[in-house]
Amino acid sequence: MQIYRAHVLVCTGTGCTSSNSLKLIEEFEAQLVKNKLENEVKIVKTGCFGLCAQGPIVVVYPEGAMYTMVKPEDVKEIVEEHLIKGRIVKRLLPVEAHVEEEKERAIENVGFFQKQLRIALRNCGVINPENIEEYIARDGYMALGKVLTEMTPLEVIDIIKRSGLRGRGGGGFPTGLKWEFAYKSQDDVKYVCCNADEGDPGAFMDRSILEGDPHSVIEAMAIAGYAIGSNQGYIYVRAEYPIAVKRLNIAIQQAKEYGLLGKNIFGTDFSFDVELRLGAGAFVCGEETALMTSIEGKRGEPRPRPPFPAVKGLWQKPTLLNNVETYANIPVIILKGPEWFASIGTERSKGTKVFAVGGKINNTGLVEIPMGTTLREVIYDIGGGIPGGKKFKAAQTGGPSGGCIPASHIDTPIDYDSLIQIGSMMGSGGLIIMDEDTCMVDIAKFFLQFTVDESCGKCPPCRIGTKRMLEILEKITEGNGEEGDIEKLEMLAKNIKASALCGLGQTAPNPVLSTLRYFRDEYEAHVKDKKCPAGVCKSMIHYVIQAELCKSCGICARNCPVGAISGKRGEPYVINSEKCIKCGVCMTKCPFKAIFKNV
Repeated sequence: MQIYRAHVLVCTGTGCTSSNSLKLIEEFEAQLVKNKLENEVKIVKTGCFGLCAQGPIVVVYPEGAMYTMVKPEDVKEIVEEHLIKGRIVKRLLPVEAHVEEEKERAIENVGFFQKQLRIALRNCGVINPENIEEYIARDGYMALGKVLTEMTPLEVIDIIKRSGLRGRGGGGFPTGLKWEFAYKSQDDVKYVCCNADEGDPGAFMDRSILEGDPHSVIEAMAIAGYAIGSNQGYIYVRAEYPIAVKRLNIAIQQAKEYGLLGKNIFGTDFSFDVELRLGAGAFVCGEETALMTSIEGKRGEPRPRPPFPAVKGLWQKPTLLNNVETYANIPVIILKGPEWFASIGTERSKGTKVFAVGGKINNTGLVEIPMGTTLREVIYDIGGGIPGGKKFKAAQTGGPSGGCIPASHIDTPIDYDSLIQIGSMMGSGGLIIMDEDTCMVDIAKFFLQFTVDESCGKCPPCRIGTKRMLEILEKITEGNGEEGDIEKLEMLAKNIKASALCGLGQTAPNPVLSTLRYFRDEYEAHVKDKKCPAGVCKSMIHYVIQAELCKSCGICARNCPVGAISGKRGEPYVINSEKCIKCGVCMTKCPFKAIFKNV
């Protein structure tokens, strides 16, 4: 076996790949050959490290030095300085790691990771996801071996129940209880399904796990198959995730070659296989019954429950469905024990939760935190705060199905029950941060536009009701709101929530209801005063040139895309409000700050 003195880990997740991380690998390989280091240093293609805002990311071991925003032209310096001379390239370290102490240079000491606990993400950014031996070296498939050779199906289910693991796909249903229901369903054929149809705007938790650690999901599905009495698994994954699909196919093939999928696994009488099914991008197929209908080759539409999938699911057979993150926790729980997992988190929300943090925050990326961590800790300790020193205004959790958390609740612990109490929900893990310049009415409209576009159209409350809600929001944001519109909007939201067929339709009004609850004054300002306090809704704003500050330089006029600004030397320029499209370019370009937005 080849022994290397150093390993260079390069992120090849979707984010870093889009920023040319594959070019970095090519340059590293060329530089290693040039310096005759190809037998001393190994290049490892990994999944996502999490700190997406500073990608592409390269980590060099054994020092653990984390280099951020690396460009191909930086590679020569890393090789010559770090790999040859043993000197850290400080200019490429994260800003907070620019210190002298050697210990502070390691990746685990970067502030972004300080309050994280990586369980579901334990192998992401650590191993080559296309090499099964690297997964096995990290205790991969040991849990499956233990289950098949030492435990009964009921003992496996009991461990999952005692761990307190709840579904990470949105609903938070107890995982062990779901497994028990499927186990008790009597049938010769049962199925295990994985929901990897991640449709929430800004969410990429499941994608990153599949790209960085596909074997953890495959192993967990085999464990689930043994527990409930199933021999066949299906992973329903978005076709828009080409890297995840590629690595899943590689992982499935490797597992078969190693005898970890297929017939008589670990020499037992248990057989299990996994197949992929690609989704075509329909948001509704993230709902469990619609997902199964789609796997069957039919139009992805939800159906009433009961019967629940554990009784009648895929092809009318008992079916167990969990999402990617839920499965990623299973092997660790088996190996470390339910008590270990249950010791993390809160009384009713055990373990950790992965979030895709985006929006108005410095450190956008993927984080995994113990349940009960506060929103403040995520935003300021992990996320690095709000850009430009702006004030935090709200956070949207749960995507289109979730709600907005106002700044007054910034110290709320992030767990299933606490979020529901304040009008939001955990959801699958999207976390969008908003600053003081955000219009909450506009945000509600954004999420409702998404829901209207993605509605399957099967039930009238969702098909018609959300469309009517969107029309009212458009009317309000265009400055045409009338007395009674807010009350009508609220009534529609409550009726849809109570009568829609599936969970997606029932939760579609949540962004509107939560913003009405905490930011009703903004709705009233739009309707009564015809003003958008945040200055976002274009119909309610206009740009003005302050005469005493204008230097008649003409920069604003030259940059106006529609020729709405006129003037001459020695006199203040003026904006024709009828021609102005309110793009804001003039205000951005003015070097004298003479243009302001009148709200």
